[in-house]
Amino acid sequence: MAGSSIWETITDVLRSEIAAGHYGAGDKLPTEATLSARFGVNRHTVRRALQSMSEAGLVHSRRGSGVFVAQTPTDYPIGRRTRFHANLTAAGRLPGKRLLSNVTRKASAKEAEALALDIGAAVHVCEGLSLLDGQPVALYRSVFPADRLPSLPAALNRHSSITQALKDCGVTDFTRSETRLNAKTANPTQALHLMIDEGAPILRTIAINIDLAGQPIEYGRTWFCGERITLTVHDA
Repeated sequence: MAGSSIWETITDVLRSEIAAGHYGAGDKLPTEATLSARFGVNRHTVRRALQSMSEAGLVHSRRGSGVFVAQTPTDYPIGRRTRFHANLTAAGRLPGKRLLSNVTRKASAKEAEALALDIGAAVHVCEGLSLLDGQPVALYRSVFPADRLPSLPAALNRHSSITQALKDCGVTDFTRSETRLNAKTANPTQALHLMIDEGAPILRTIAINIDLAGQPIEYGRTWFCGERITLTVHDA
């Protein structure tokens, strides 16, 4: 367009293509080399256009991976009954989980305290990846008292939902008695699983869930991708 610099023209074209749905939230844009060839410019010019779009919040870069269309963070309510699948389904999103580890071992001092167990008591520990519309949004580690829930590991292998697995073991309902929230930065392993840059902002929750009798049933830690999830705190 008249009076516009080349990089501004490239920005306008890419903005229009995103608005038209050619690239959806979370999609990777073509590489700098591909865009340079397409527009007949050098990489510096393409880089300036992408930088402008990043400053406007339209895209974000991941070191070594490329440039991606930014997503609108999904609200994730945290209250007395926090349920991953129910929360995201209510928001019109598709939830999913991928189990990474499912073991039984001795409880650490912190785990034993949270679950009102003796230090060294047996606990089931599952670690996994929570998905939103097929994309990773959180890493979780949940610890359960093994003596009370002997069949839980098998139930976790059957179900992607921890709530459903607990129901199979006789825990018909549970509520959250405590939640702590902290801002963290992603370590290399977390960054790899969440497909973000090492050092990117993440939100960590530490929670204790109790059954209907008031007994601790789950001690969990979850690391949420800050750019994809907004945690909202509710009393109920």
